[in-house]
Amino acid sequence: MGNTKRLVQILDSKGNARKVALVIEPKLILINNFSTAFDLVSRAIKSEVSLTQLIDSHISSSTLDYDEVYEGKSGWKILPSFDHPYDPNNCMITGTGLTHKASAESRQKMHELLEKDELTDSMKMYKWGLVGGRPTEGSIGVQPEWFYKGNGDQLKGHGDNLQIPPYADDGGEEPEIVGIYYNDPEGNPWRVGISTGNEFSDHIMEKKNYLYLAPSKIRDCAIGPELVINPDLKNIKGRVSIYRNMNILWQKPIRTGEDNMAHSIDNLEYHHFKYKSHRLPGQVHIHFFGADSISFADGIRLKDNDVMEVQWQKMGRSLRNPVKMITSQEQTLKINRCY
Repeated sequence: MGNTKRLVQILDSKGNARKVALVIEPKLILINNFSTAFDLVSRAIKSEVSLTQLIDSHISSSTLDYDEVYEGKSGWKILPSFDHPYDPNNCMITGTGLTHKASAESRQKMHELLEKDELTDSMKMYKWGLVGGRPTEGSIGVQPEWFYKGNGDQLKGHGDNLQIPPYADDGGEEPEIVGIYYNDPEGNPWRVGISTGNEFSDHIMEKKNYLYLAPSKIRDCAIGPELVINPDLKNIKGRVSIYRNMNILWQKPIRTGEDNMAHSIDNLEYHHFKYKSHRLPGQVHIHFFGADSISFADGIRLKDNDVMEVQWQKMGRSLRNPVKMITSQEQTLKINRCY
């Protein structure tokens, strides 16, 4: 995997000071002169040095106990592994669906037609990816499914609640890896690294009609706790778990990475960044690469205070997030008129 490094972003308990730290288990080593991963990346690109070199040249002697920070027992809170610290509206959260066989099969069951031998549009799109999602170098492959999730205000970190709002029908985990990107001042996209992600979607809304896919995706999501720089993206194994009252309710092994996907990462990246509006200078992109398995497909419906956990091997510690149901009744929204 080469010179792989893992970073964590943290915030003090008063919400005043941010820090970025290098993970050297069981410690977090603070990085001097930079308070965010965003600043590290923008400086590395501007200075024409690698991100790993910049990190190495600014390592401090100050350390924190990672166990205490991770468990929420210190004066520091873990933030999303990457964000836009100055303008959350300039952080675009998106994803690619139907990249894994299990997710396509789940969608097939969700929207299966009366004619048992006929494939849904979802399964057709997955099969298109199998045939044309890995183009040779210099050529363009088939376009994948793409969806918008929101902006940086919906981005959560390890330990944060993922909310089921009053207008939702449900909320469920989607264990994925996430591509992290930054557009330089000329609008050129740079892949920073990847993170563990929980895409968290409304599967009941989606099941009603596949045309509800778009609104079912505009929900909270979480990434982290660690930003993995220079990872191996070929074959990543992991585990997803649901805990209820501190006991395991459901658990499954999961796989991702290019060996387990219909599309190459390069193809997914091309079809995301081919749009000029996705290459605005200074923009941050958080892009989910698709899920291998979800509890909803096995008949699980999450409840308030259930804890979702996503763990990928060689990507650091697992990402844990409680479910928070907002029980207030959905209300209409007054739209003002300026005419």
